[in-house]
Amino acid sequence: MENIVLASSSTTRQKILKAAGVAFEIKTAQVDEREIKNALLEGGAEPPFIAEALAEHKSCAVSRRLSERLVLGADQVLECENKFYSKPETLDNAREQLLSLRGKEHCLTSSVVVSQNGERVWHYNETALLQMRSFSDRFLDSYILKERDRLLDGPGCYRVEGLGIQLFSRIEGNFFTILGLPLLPLLDYLRLRGGIAE
Repeated sequence: MENIVLASSSTTRQKILKAAGVAFEIKTAQVDEREIKNALLEGGAEPPFIAEALAEHKSCAVSRRLSERLVLGADQVLECENKFYSKPETLDNAREQLLSLRGKEHCLTSSVVVSQNGERVWHYNETALLQMRSFSDRFLDSYILKERDRLLDGPGCYRVEGLGIQLFSRIEGNFFTILGLPLLPLLDYLRLRGGIAE
């Protein structure tokens, strides 16, 4: 059995780890992300802290059920002009969010937390800056039609590894951070812990 557990149902994070040769098991966490995020926002928390707290809640929730295993939790927070965005619930919501982000720069913070025996043992936060171009309504209609439910998988309603890259005029930051899993620092930590080969 793998020593590493991914506390996430994200297919993107699963693909990243598999492509990197990391053996892992999936155990999704049952936490109310919206409630946690809303409480943190009301308290004035900054994006890195919110992403880290969400990742930690997921990681620790699964870790408490699995003694000794290394449990990875990850999350993202998107902020644009002091407004925070969550995963849209419907395609109409996705359209509204894309229109709100159109022509603007936004900040995407990703956090990964590793827990063991119910306690956080390591974490890493990283931020990317993304400039959305002023795409046309025609492009937006076509994009939504082609991407459909995939738009609901992230707070920005895009996959930069796919058609979503056409939404942008400039990107500053690590590719894996934008995908939602700061991979290189995580691999370094897993090597230190013996989770993967040195």
